Amino acid sequence: MEAYHHTFCGYYSSISAKQYEENKDKGYTMNDLYGQNGIEYVFEQYLKGKNGIKQIDMSVDGSTVGEYIEKEAIAGSDVVLTIDANLQAAAEKALEEAIVNGEPDKDTKLKPSAGAIVAMNVRTGEVLAMASYPDFEPSSWNGGRIEKSVWDKYNSEENGSPLVNRAVSSAFAPGSTFKMITAISALQTGNVTTTEKINDTGVYPRGHNPVCWIYTSRHIGHGYLNITQAIQRSCNYFFYEMGYRIGIETLNRYVNLFGLGSKTGIELTGETTGKIASRESTAQKGETWTVGYTLSAAIGQGDNNFSPIQMAKYISILVNGGKQINPTLIRAVVNPDGSIEERSNIETSVNERIGRNIEAKEDIEIDPKNLEVVLEGMRGVTSESAGTAYGVFKNFSIEVGGKTGSAQTERSTNAWFVGFAPYDNPEIAIACIIEDGGSGAIACYPARDVIARYFGTQEATIQENLTAIPNTERQN
Repeated sequence: MEAYHHTFCGYYSSISAKQYEENKDKGYTMNDLYGQNGIEYVFEQYLKGKNGIKQIDMSVDGSTVGEYIEKEAIAGSDVVLTIDANLQAAAEKALEEAIVNGEPDKDTKLKPSAGAIVAMNVRTGEVLAMASYPDFEPSSWNGGRIEKSVWDKYNSEENGSPLVNRAVSSAFAPGSTFKMITAISALQTGNVTTTEKINDTGVYPRGHNPVCWIYTSRHIGHGYLNITQAIQRSCNYFFYEMGYRIGIETLNRYVNLFGLGSKTGIELTGETTGKIASRESTAQKGETWTVGYTLSAAIGQGDNNFSPIQMAKYISILVNGGKQINPTLIRAVVNPDGSIEERSNIETSVNERIGRNIEAKEDIEIDPKNLEVVLEGMRGVTSESAGTAYGVFKNFSIEVGGKTGSAQTERSTNAWFVGFAPYDNPEIAIACIIEDGGSGAIACYPARDVIARYFGTQEATIQENLTAIPNTERQN
């Protein structure tokens, strides 16, 4: 008599504990069978339950004459996830459609190839949806094992490595979605005021003389901008100047407080730490830090590489006014007797199971006036005609704050969108990346559809135009 309880499928679990026991002698490891990020592996001690004993009495002719339960089986606990099934389905569908139907980038000629999206409660850190593409079919493990040809396909880089959960296990340069951290750093340290205007002439006169994205395409600058306008129009020149004024040490103090470059502690194996652009990261490559590295870091380039779940956490902390949160997939563990497991016990179990060690961080002190001008810039991104996501959100019934990003890599440009809604009383934060997406606009569509589904509107049925929007930024 065996007792097993199962939980959510996909990247949260791929096979049951029973399937593992049946297959452990066939050459597969537990991590092989669970996939890289199985939540059933993390919560095995709660899910498995305890076996019972049944005695069967038989006569000499082999017929059963009696059955007795010597020991009752005890069912495993129920692990209740924070995932909203309907929102999860919407996220998976929207992400896949944006990638499959996306047009080739006009510069690199590459089509969108992969991506991830995370939706998070900005107050609690509860993950409401998490999708990664390409994905895999959990039914491939039906019968307790997976065919070698299918296993090899799932582990192939040529096929996009679908077993890799890009939401937690992959890190990417954030591009311009990073600029709100640079803005808060400069404002809180008094290196810029809420009203100061800086004249973007197109070519920044320090370091390696980097140019603003608009100069690349139009050979002009944005002119005089304050910090709100600089976020709205994603002005590289403005944030080069902010980076120069505050320096890399001050900038990185805020990067750390916003949770970037650190594991979030989500209850999954395989989470990446990411990387922060720093003097140390440069020294590891045998290079000497220069002002040019500071300028690149200030606009989310250089060695900066963060996971989508880290980005969703950063946006959540920003819009909730600086309150620290710990992303989680677990709402509760309900024991067989109906009692609720103590949260401290759950945390201890997870820590032991995956070697997790969450670093406690102080809340971020953000002056409400400083926060207001930064969030107003994010509102302008989606609702003002000069905003880099206006083309996607201009007819959207929900007021959204957001930021696009087009982050260059060695082979192409990745597209980012981070945002929150509703603007006046934020509930949900979104982070979406599409690899080889080119313009940040393409990452706006899955985010918009998830927000629409969360608030129960019909906006997700809007016909999408996945070609690049002309006034989106390109990093340099």
